[in-house]
Amino acid sequence: MVKVLLCGCNGRMGRAVHNIVSTEKEMEIVAGVDSYQEIANPYPVFSSVKEVNVPCDVIIDFSSSQATDDLLDFCVQTGVPVVLCSTGLSEAQIKKVEETSEHAAVLRSGNMSLGVNLIVKMLGEMSNVLTEAGFDVEIVEKHHKMKMDAPSGTALMLADAVNNASNGKYSYVYDRTERREVRPENEIGISAVRGGSIVGDHDVIFAGQDEVVTISHRAYSRTLFAKGAVSAAYFLADKKSGYYTMQDVIG
Repeated sequence: MVKVLLCGCNGRMGRAVHNIVSTEKEMEIVAGVDSYQEIANPYPVFSSVKEVNVPCDVIIDFSSSQATDDLLDFCVQTGVPVVLCSTGLSEAQIKKVEETSEHAAVLRSGNMSLGVNLIVKMLGEMSNVLTEAGFDVEIVEKHHKMKMDAPSGTALMLADAVNNASNGKYSYVYDRTERREVRPENEIGISAVRGGSIVGDHDVIFAGQDEVVTISHRAYSRTLFAKGAVSAAYFLADKKSGYYTMQDVIG
C-alpha cells in the first residue's frame, strides 16, 4: 500500500486527487496539508508541512509556490519523494528543486496529463521540420479566472519543448504592446487568457507561408491532472533520489 501525504488537500486539485485515490486499492492518503481547515477529511490535516508527523511513502503537492520552500526542506530532511505539481515557481525555487533531487526523488511537471506530455514528445520532431522551414511559433493558453500565475506552467513547458529541439535559439515574449516593429524570427510569443471556469486550453501554433499547423489540447475536467499525479506517485514511491518528469512516467 502506497501511503500519500497530500499537500493542498482542500483545494480544487487536492479534492480531485482525494476522489481518485479513494477508489485505488493500492494507495491511500494518510495525511494532508492545507491552510484551509474547514473541510472534513478521513485523515489528519496539518496547516503546515512542518507539523506533519505521519509516516508516508510519497507526497503529492497541489498547493502553491508559497509553500514550496518548506515542502522541499521537508523532503531533504525526510527523504520522502515528492510529485511537485505546483506552478509559478521562481528561478530560485526551481534551482532548489534541482538541489532537493540530490537528496530525495522529485518529479516536476508543468502539466500532469497524458495528452499534454505526449504532445511535448511530438513537438521535438515537429519543431525540427517546421522551424527549419521558416514557420513562426506562437502559444496561446486559456485558464479560469482564479488562476494566479501567467503564463501557465504548461505553456512554458510547450515552449521549452520547441526551444530545446531548436538548440535554444528562441526567446520568449509575453507582451508586444510597447513595440512597433516586424516580428523577430527567433521568438516565441506566449499569450494568456483568463476567464470563467476554463480548466485549461493550450494551442501551439506553427504559422508558415500560406499554411498554419496548430497542435491543441483541451482539458474538460481536473480529473485528468489528478489521474496523472496518482500515476506519478506510484512511479516515484520507491525512488530514493533523482529528478524526474512525466516523460519518465509515460516511457
